[in-house]
Amino acid sequence: MGELRIGTASWTDKTLLQSGWYPADAATPEKRLAFYASQFPVVEVDATYYSPPNERNSELWAARTPEDFRFDIKAYGLLTGHPVKVASLYKDLRPETDKKNVYATDLDPKAVDEVWQRFLDALAPLHHAGKLGHLLFQFPPWFVISKANKAYILEVVERCRPARAVVEFRHESWLREDNVRETLDFLTSYGIPYVCVDMPQGHKSSVPPVLAVTSDLAVVRFHGHSDKWTSRDIYERFGYHYSQEELAEWAPKIAALAEEAKETHVLMNNCYRDYATSNARQLAQQIDLLQHR
Repeated sequence: MGELRIGTASWTDKTLLQSGWYPADAATPEKRLAFYASQFPVVEVDATYYSPPNERNSELWAARTPEDFRFDIKAYGLLTGHPVKVASLYKDLRPETDKKNVYATDLDPKAVDEVWQRFLDALAPLHHAGKLGHLLFQFPPWFVISKANKAYILEVVERCRPARAVVEFRHESWLREDNVRETLDFLTSYGIPYVCVDMPQGHKSSVPPVLAVTSDLAVVRFHGHSDKWTSRDIYERFGYHYSQEELAEWAPKIAALAEEAKETHVLMNNCYRDYATSNARQLAQQIDLLQHR
């Protein structure tokens, strides 16, 4: 089996802080990150989807974690085709507009290039420290399978080098029965890691839990099965606690992926109170039991 890292999609969520998961003496950001890193070998940073990262945070994260710890960074929404708040853009790159939200197409191409450069430069301290795991590009529900969108994925991969870009789809066309082979072959031919997801089904943004390894890095993200997936309340959307039985079904599947890949990252994104941390620990324990049978 290759290296397997299991963690969560946040260590600073306010409901996690309120849950009592952190010990009482972990009362500062530095101590909380140190405690989290003593429990798990990887964390996903989702805040960078809403606002670009800054270099100082990367320096602090690198300094406050063990040598073998990894940070997986979610790409800024502007770079994945999502709308972003104008206020989240770098001040000198904000367009003159009355809109509250803008897309990359609303900006001058040179401004978009600058956003790319600053986004990647801010992560340089993590990369130099060997602690940058991958960059998660979660594309929107309107990002359908097409030549143009495949070309954009290749552009993303090139822009990110030497960092690793991984791809998560939210439109079913990529993983539909008549297209799934084409999609996986495309990713495999360029060595692009595919993100397997477990999520509620039957919605516009739903994709099936297709398990596949398309490079030496495999990624799995667990979004839960909330019956309020369309809610604007993020805690209603992701507030789902996996049962031991559900995780027991996933454990051998994760182990099988890890047999194929050199490294596998598994992130619990059911971030409400201690749901993600407890499920991450339970899943790790179940996989460990499988390995020692």
